[in-house]
Amino acid sequence: MPTSRKSQPNPKFPSAAPASRKPLLYGAAVVLAAGLLGFASYQATSPDDPAEESATGPVAEVSADPDAGVYPELEKLARRDADDQLAVGRPDAPVVLIEYADFKCGYCGKFARDTEPKLIEKYVKDGTLRIEWRNFPIFGEESDTAARGAWAAGQQGRFWEFHAAAYAEGAKEKGFGEARVKALAEEAGVGDLGRFMKDLDGEAARAAVKEDQEQAYGIGATSTPSFLVNGRPIAGAQPEETFTRAIEAAAEQAEAKTAGTAGNPAEGSGT
Repeated sequence: MPTSRKSQPNPKFPSAAPASRKPLLYGAAVVLAAGLLGFASYQATSPDDPAEESATGPVAEVSADPDAGVYPELEKLARRDADDQLAVGRPDAPVVLIEYADFKCGYCGKFARDTEPKLIEKYVKDGTLRIEWRNFPIFGEESDTAARGAWAAGQQGRFWEFHAAAYAEGAKEKGFGEARVKALAEEAGVGDLGRFMKDLDGEAARAAVKEDQEQAYGIGATSTPSFLVNGRPIAGAQPEETFTRAIEAAAEQAEAKTAGTAGNPAEGSGT
């Protein structure tokens, strides 16, 4: 595993106003999540390319206690919107994994290629898991362009195809200028490229990306990838087993809550 270094502010962060990076009012969970999600940063690619710095933490510990490390304030960040094109899985799935990521992040690409497809196959397809993507561009202008491109592809139902193209081996080395992002959209099967380019540069795309970005800063994330699994923070592209344990613990917790609700009918119900 690469040697850890204390996370430092990246000079190529997008030029968001300082206020946008202040934690939102999620209570004590923000402080705890900030410690977990911003604990350490590593080089995502070459050690002499600081612009490509990303984050992965030491292997996350997931307790056998399904309640340990889970913060209800953060669990509420799941949108569960059936029309969300940047999500996969049933809106009513018992477990929601929220992913905050950047297309220029090498570790995000590793997660997208090596781990995410296995989680989709094992947990999304059987209805246990929903994955909600949040655009978290932190590596400058091209990161922001790629994020808006992903959102624009989603408007034509091709977000996950764009996601796969942008995270393919060697894709980020080609950059994410507008021409390249348009080529990725074409590769992803986006039908109306004229509309795509208009959406890419539109205010709706900028607002959507900003909303996701501010949510990430609001929970204390400063590097990518960062995750929440039903309110449990996980920092970095952890091994598949870390996510498996977190998902199964969250599913167990959700099942217990459902069983508890069924066994305790509301007062006055007459049962």
